[in-house]
Amino acid sequence: MLHATRMPLGLLTQRIGQLTDQIQDLERRLARLVERHAPQLLNVVGIGPDTAVTLLITMEANPERLGREASLAALCGVSPVERSSGSRQYRRLDRGGDRQGNAALHRIVQTRLCFDPRTRDYYERRTKEGKTRREIVRCLKRYAAREVFRLVRAVQACSPS
Repeated sequence: MLHATRMPLGLLTQRIGQLTDQIQDLERRLARLVERHAPQLLNVVGIGPDTAVTLLITMEANPERLGREASLAALCGVSPVERSSGSRQYRRLDRGGDRQGNAALHRIVQTRLCFDPRTRDYYERRTKEGKTRREIVRCLKRYAAREVFRLVRAVQACSPS
């Protein structure tokens, strides 16, 4: 019985090692791609190679739609949509747009909420103003989209076509 358990566990351990090596190789390749096309993204808090690649793919797949930073926010579904009724006025996130781009912006915001003191201070200040977590995350996603757009456009403007 012990041998029958030990053999499959050994095979699983080998497979986990192989998959870990493949993941690390892919992460290195993604990092090299980002360093080649938009290295400044990797210097921003909350943006790793996988998030940067996702955002670059979103932006490059729709170059004709991205004239301003607001268009990236709309493309990723993080531009505010007015949802007012009577005397109650509020905004919500657009449920449309590129879901992968939206998820990348969400990862940026969640990482910043954990590790960036400026983002935590902003969150606390807005909470004291009476904003909900959802409203604060919407604002932070919009800010992240604006920041990514400016960084990528600065490189595209400098690089020869």
